[in-house]
Amino acid sequence: MSVRPPQSFRQSQQDRKGFNVLEYELMSERADSLGRHGLKVEAALAGLKAWTPERQSAEEREKLLNEASDAVWAFFIQREMCGLRNNRDAVQRYGIPNEVIARLGAVRK
Repeated sequence: MSVRPPQSFRQSQQDRKGFNVLEYELMSERADSLGRHGLKVEAALAGLKAWTPERQSAEEREKLLNEASDAVWAFFIQREMCGLRNNRDAVQRYGIPNEVIARLGAVRK
């Protein structure tokens, strides 16, 4: 006696043809999220570059560094979720400073 799996467990015809609506929607959401994270990185790095010692304190720079490192960290995680494992091109494209990279993943109290 053989047992046949239920029809609901079988792959759909759409999967065999390479078109899956759910996977398409998930990829679209991942790409959209990656773009939003990229904009956050740009804004955080622009704020850090706009810092001047004459008008702002060292504590404000520290806060800007922390915000930039958090934004870059979230961006790198989103890139990995999209299958992009190498971050060198993103570091070059966004001009991420080494002092921000050094703080990635750091837990502050």
